[in-house]
Amino acid sequence: MAQEYLTLNRTNDKMPIIGYGCWKVEENPEQVVYTAIKNGYRLIDGAAVYGNEIGVGRGINRAIKEGIVKRSDLFVVSKLWNNYHNKAHVRAAIDRTLKDMELDYLDLYIVHFPVPLKYVDPAVEYPGPWFINGKVELEKSPMHELWAEMEKLVDAGLTRNIGISNFNAQLIMDLLTYAKYKPATLQIELHPYLQQTPLVKWVQEQDIQVTAYSSFGPSSYTVFSESAKTATPLLDHDVIKSIASKHGKTPAQVLLRWSIERDVAVLPKSMSEERIKSNLHVFSFKLDEKDHDEIKKLDENLRFNSLFAYNIDIPLFN
Repeated sequence: MAQEYLTLNRTNDKMPIIGYGCWKVEENPEQVVYTAIKNGYRLIDGAAVYGNEIGVGRGINRAIKEGIVKRSDLFVVSKLWNNYHNKAHVRAAIDRTLKDMELDYLDLYIVHFPVPLKYVDPAVEYPGPWFINGKVELEKSPMHELWAEMEKLVDAGLTRNIGISNFNAQLIMDLLTYAKYKPATLQIELHPYLQQTPLVKWVQEQDIQVTAYSSFGPSSYTVFSESAKTATPLLDHDVIKSIASKHGKTPAQVLLRWSIERDVAVLPKSMSEERIKSNLHVFSFKLDEKDHDEIKKLDENLRFNSLFAYNIDIPLFN
């Protein structure tokens, strides 16, 4: 399969533009990740907070042991959770991830949220919680100290690249004033209901690649978000279905292709092997100008992964 890539700053590593997203892969993550790799995925996007890194690592190592891939063929991503922002805990956090996944290094390690939660010893609870005694408790762990520790992880060979997620432009601008290694990627919620065009354009101009999560819109958030319950699922939206029919593709393929044509990486997740295969097959067609115009009209600035959806009163994206 012909795979397309985005080139990362500093290392010039080739990051596959389509990866397999591991959020909410709760049942048999080893088999699911193994199946994704067997069917051509080379980017595996995980996180400590997903609670499945042991299984994800087993799936990766099974594929390597069977000779389906070499470790160097894969692009493995994980994320630093909020309770480990203090400079004293960053190294221990990636060490735990590497131990759980039985890997020697990551290809990309991302600051998951710019929210420095109070440290909780992993021996007590891992990953740490949002709430302690019913409250969100922040600690004084500034981003400039955290980012310096992230850079040390690169120097130690524990991750090849470092990145950020859920950051706004103001915080990125500040980070760029002191970063020795600028972020390789920014991962954000991105779909036709939340197109974030100015942010995507500006970040790409800074030589930072953008990765979309939740490319299919509200489907993953219906248990958390009232707006996700009431929004028309993008996979069932008449505009998306019409474009899919015109090209002989699935609505999911249209949604993924829309991001790829913006030079934005995508992380589709499915538990079905048929859909896992289908989601990779987006390089044989192109959306035309009319398609893009119709999709552009769907933008409602509608965010589903708001912290408010989890009863966390932090206006992170305001």
